[in-house]
Amino acid sequence: MLERHVTLRSGEKVLIRPLKAADAALYPDFLKDVTPEDLRLRFFAAMRTIAPELIDKLVHYDPSTAMAFIAIEEDSGRMLGVVRLHNDDSGENGEFAILTRSHMKGHGLGWLMMKHMIACAKAAGLKTVRGQVLAENTTMLQMCSELGFHSTDDPNERGVKIVELPLIEVSSEAVS
Repeated sequence: MLERHVTLRSGEKVLIRPLKAADAALYPDFLKDVTPEDLRLRFFAAMRTIAPELIDKLVHYDPSTAMAFIAIEEDSGRMLGVVRLHNDDSGENGEFAILTRSHMKGHGLGWLMMKHMIACAKAAGLKTVRGQVLAENTTMLQMCSELGFHSTDDPNERGVKIVELPLIEVSSEAVS
């Protein structure tokens, strides 16, 4: 279940697997295809690049409190996207973040990565998956809605939505 082969709408074959520290080497090429706007939507701050120190932090996570999955194009070995989930202090809920190559939007990659992460969160016994999404990120909010997430305004941050998916509402068939 931690590793999955999928086919995108375009026919591209993709492997979704756990992120490893060695995958840091794939980030520079990956980030060349992520627009500054998409980085801002992901990190909630204007940025042109991601510092090597942040990449190092992203690939070195504690698997007892987090999970991260990378999507690799099977033909080329190129990194296409990454999704992460960090447990809160209770260990019952997780907060996700996702980023794909900008040109991959609309190809189904984000959807498949989110479904994979949700299935793994459910299998790990988490109760809820949630995330913060900028209100202007309508593409992400629509995908979350289609995946069953409930959306509310973040009471602490203007212009931010909280999306939340109670995993009890997710059937095994919905994420397979």
